[in-house]
Amino acid sequence: MRRIHHVGIVVNRLADAYGFYRDTLGLPLLKEATIPDQHVRAALLGAGESEVELLEPLDPSSGVGRFLARHGEGLHHLCFDTPDIVKTLTSLKEMRVELLDPTPRPGLAGQIAFVHPKACCGVLVELATPSAAAAEAPSPLRLKRLVIGASDVKRSSDVLRSLFGLEEVAMNDGPRAMLAVGRGALLVVPAEEVGGTEGLVALSMVAEDFSALTDAFSRAGTTLLRGTGEVTVQPASSHGVPLHISRYE
Repeated sequence: MRRIHHVGIVVNRLADAYGFYRDTLGLPLLKEATIPDQHVRAALLGAGESEVELLEPLDPSSGVGRFLARHGEGLHHLCFDTPDIVKTLTSLKEMRVELLDPTPRPGLAGQIAFVHPKACCGVLVELATPSAAAAEAPSPLRLKRLVIGASDVKRSSDVLRSLFGLEEVAMNDGPRAMLAVGRGALLVVPAEEVGGTEGLVALSMVAEDFSALTDAFSRAGTTLLRGTGEVTVQPASSHGVPLHISRYE
């Protein structure tokens, strides 16, 4: 996998979510479109070499609509950029991995396919081969890592490594695992540390101008916890997403 292409977030209304992700965080809007076969209106916003995808369901009976009804707004899926999606799907089929899409189909990110979350320790994984070479859009924030809760950290990290060829980064911070993906990473932590949740639980980003960002939060009335050189935005302000932003790598 070349990079984390994007992380998908389900929201009630794109217009409302733009108020936080585009207007307060300053993420540039790269693309917006209706995707009829998925019954969503979706948008991609730049976040360094990665992107944030906002998904507004247009049909409450669709997969994304049912997710919103069950879980509310929040993290939905992780997407990897793969250079050859057909080759990647063929390899996964040979490993007898359960796929939601056995063949690629058009999506906002290019040619896409989804892997069943049962095969990825509770994480819904999308694969994408963009139609053009990735061009990093200027953005005041960069996606640093995604946090994944797991009942068995070693098993989950081993599965993700074997399925997607990820490299483990050495850590000495207790029972957790870090997997590198491009300039980003996946941090797998014990589920009991994150309220018992398995799957995607939080985002971590780095701010280019931390002072300007905190000023934007103050103007917008964003609910957050402040630390030295870092803030944690509360899900009430970030459409259901626990979001940690720091000034440091």
